[in-house]
Amino acid sequence: MPLLQPSFRGRLRLFFAVIVIVPIIAVGFVLFRLIDTADDSRTDSSLNTGQLVARNLYVDHRRAAAPAIDKIRNDVELATALERSRPMEVERRLDALLRETRAQRIVLIVQDVGTYEAGTDTAVATAQQDLIGADDQTSRLMVSMVAADRYAGEVARTLDLDVRVDRGDEVLASTLPRAARASIPNERGAEVTVGTDQYRTTFFTAEEPDRTTVTVRLLAPVEAGGNTKYLLVGLIVAFLALAFVFAVIVSRTLSSEIQRLLFAAQRLGRGDFTVQVPAEGNDEFAALGKEFNKMASQLEVQLEELRKERSRLQDAIRRVGESFARGLDRVGVLEIVVQTAVDGVGGDCGRATMRRRAEAPMEEVATTGDPGLYHRVLHAAEAAVMDAGQAAEISLGGSSALAAPLSATEGGDRVLAIVSVARGDRNFSPQERELFSYLTSQAAVSVENVDLHETVQRQAVTDELTGLFNHRRFQEVMDAEVERARRYDAEMGLIMLDIDNFKRVNDTYGHMQGDEVLRAVARVLRQSAREIDEPARYGGEEMAVALPQTDLDGAYNFAERVRKRIEALELPLLEGDGVLKVTASFGAASLVSSPQSDKEGLVAAADAALYRAKRSGKNRTVKAE
Repeated sequence: MPLLQPSFRGRLRLFFAVIVIVPIIAVGFVLFRLIDTADDSRTDSSLNTGQLVARNLYVDHRRAAAPAIDKIRNDVELATALERSRPMEVERRLDALLRETRAQRIVLIVQDVGTYEAGTDTAVATAQQDLIGADDQTSRLMVSMVAADRYAGEVARTLDLDVRVDRGDEVLASTLPRAARASIPNERGAEVTVGTDQYRTTFFTAEEPDRTTVTVRLLAPVEAGGNTKYLLVGLIVAFLALAFVFAVIVSRTLSSEIQRLLFAAQRLGRGDFTVQVPAEGNDEFAALGKEFNKMASQLEVQLEELRKERSRLQDAIRRVGESFARGLDRVGVLEIVVQTAVDGVGGDCGRATMRRRAEAPMEEVATTGDPGLYHRVLHAAEAAVMDAGQAAEISLGGSSALAAPLSATEGGDRVLAIVSVARGDRNFSPQERELFSYLTSQAAVSVENVDLHETVQRQAVTDELTGLFNHRRFQEVMDAEVERARRYDAEMGLIMLDIDNFKRVNDTYGHMQGDEVLRAVARVLRQSAREIDEPARYGGEEMAVALPQTDLDGAYNFAERVRKRIEALELPLLEGDGVLKVTASFGAASLVSSPQSDKEGLVAAADAALYRAKRSGKNRTVKAE
């Protein structure tokens, strides 16, 4: 009887010989791909041609600005208004020239004076020319002859394609209204969904003189394959129906054998390792049953050992996790997290990446094992975390990686730290993913504690209004820098400044305008200072800058640069039109120039010089005597 019963291998060969489902599906797939490739080729050809035409049209519009630039640069009235420093006449003349040249936008940037603009913000294809005045004053003239909506319309009419024009994250114009709100990737040949329709897209970018980037996107509708696909689907369905009939016939001959294994596997899956599969006969099913029974016995023993080991491991990791929440060393925490995570989930390697500052790139700060062997899958998992802002698991090329974010920015839009682990032999189980999630969540608490600690420290020494150091921090810096200068026989400078007529600003325009003045002056100080300098708000409208390794002349020159930049400020009035001009008086001193070579003497010398500057007419710098 066993000789008359075909083997499992023989029945399997019979099944595949009769059904041939795989060849049918493969042929269908190839034919569908051929149809899609033909449609894609036509669409891509249209987009490539359109991109070339649209780019050339953009360049033509930029060249068309040359006559307008010549007219503006040679305009006598404009030059006269600039020479006489009459901003309102300059703006009126630019408006007139905008109409005369039929330009869409004119921007004139005059060195040490300011920027004058006329026209629409949506202008594109801007041309630029640098101008040099009679007094060697450098100016930059930028002119655009076409607005984004007009340019998009010209391209759409010429190519019979839809067009969207972006500047950075701003949509300037779109011939397809629904596309104005769609997210279109910077990828040539990408397919996007706009409403219920599919489009293929391409793009090109153009750098504008104001350092912005204009992106022109072309969209072509994706064509369906037509009736050919429907015919092909019908043939495939007919072949599959025939294959199904033969599969049913063959499966009935195998069902009795398979059912026994299925029943035993279900009981084994529920944790019942006492199950025994009948193993009569000499065919492959009988041999498989014997091995199945042996495996169930071994699994019962090993699973009990695994439960005990897992319980010990979880207790250890939870204790380590609780210790993370009390740490204030961010890198040290990440090093422990990576090592513990790799041990806990049975990984081959792991690493932690983080940003030192919110806008800085991610950098690797802790590793265990050899992450270089799993770079592709680790990078893919970390990229998924960056995109989604939550934990991700990626399998790639036989390797698997788990990654989770530890912290994010206040707005929740930028991940600041990521922990990832990888291995190459198998995927991670649900229990391992749960353990990894617990560990990273505890580490996230620790990282958050570090951030809060650093924030509190920073707020304790920073003036909230200006962002400069406060008076307390200034005194600490002065003590340290004066002591350092004495120890190494070095010089140290100090400037103190007071905003002129600040009370009049508050009384005339209000305290909110006064706050804007303080912030603007503080911004000038920060931009002018070196990395080793320490600008601070001394009190009220008075500010100071400690200047290590700087003598009296250096302090005076620094103060003069700051004074001129403050004098050049034009602050818009918060209520009504116009601008507010401010000035400041400065006192400069150094340790050598002060009566006493200590902190009090240096501050007194700078303060006395500031007092003389205020008494002698304001808006000037006076050296300490």
